[in-house]
Amino acid sequence: MKRLAVYCGSATPEDPRYIELARTVGADLAERGIGVVYGGGRLGLMGAVANGARDAGGEVIGVIPEALVNSEVANHDCDELITVSGMHERKQRFTDLSDGFVSLPGGVGTMDELWEAMSWAQLGYHSDPVGLLNAFGFYDDLIAFNRKMADVGFVREAHQNILIAADTLPDLLGKMAAYEPHTPIFRMKADDL
Repeated sequence: MKRLAVYCGSATPEDPRYIELARTVGADLAERGIGVVYGGGRLGLMGAVANGARDAGGEVIGVIPEALVNSEVANHDCDELITVSGMHERKQRFTDLSDGFVSLPGGVGTMDELWEAMSWAQLGYHSDPVGLLNAFGFYDDLIAFNRKMADVGFVREAHQNILIAADTLPDLLGKMAAYEPHTPIFRMKADDL
């Protein structure tokens, strides 16, 4: 993996562990020679992951909608800051520029990006690994919900391993490196659906 799209919150939680986690993830990716493609902001976990990667000598590419550049939250210290018209184009750029996806703790925007990466993998728009860093147990309930969707039958057996979760970045990256793409819906027959 040469580059990973890193999804995370633009907020700064009161608990300092979250900012430290983001900074450490950025630095660890840089030390492994993995570039960071992220939301292009300078605030919250987004800014921390970019700063961590940049301070460790890594590549940082930001992809930010025009509306957020204009509200002065853009991180102009990126190696490349790509301005796009809106969120749909932003997520397409993440997919085009990256070899996989990692979600750190975050809010609604992070969930939107994570679920779209999973949905696109399921359909066959990409075949890259989709990782979830479950630091501090932040995503325990989401992992359980994903399992419930599969148990009920809303996630096909062929797609139940799209979401790759781990509690630490080294474990997550190891699982992502071992990921073998599944059969996407676009290549399934009606009887398989």
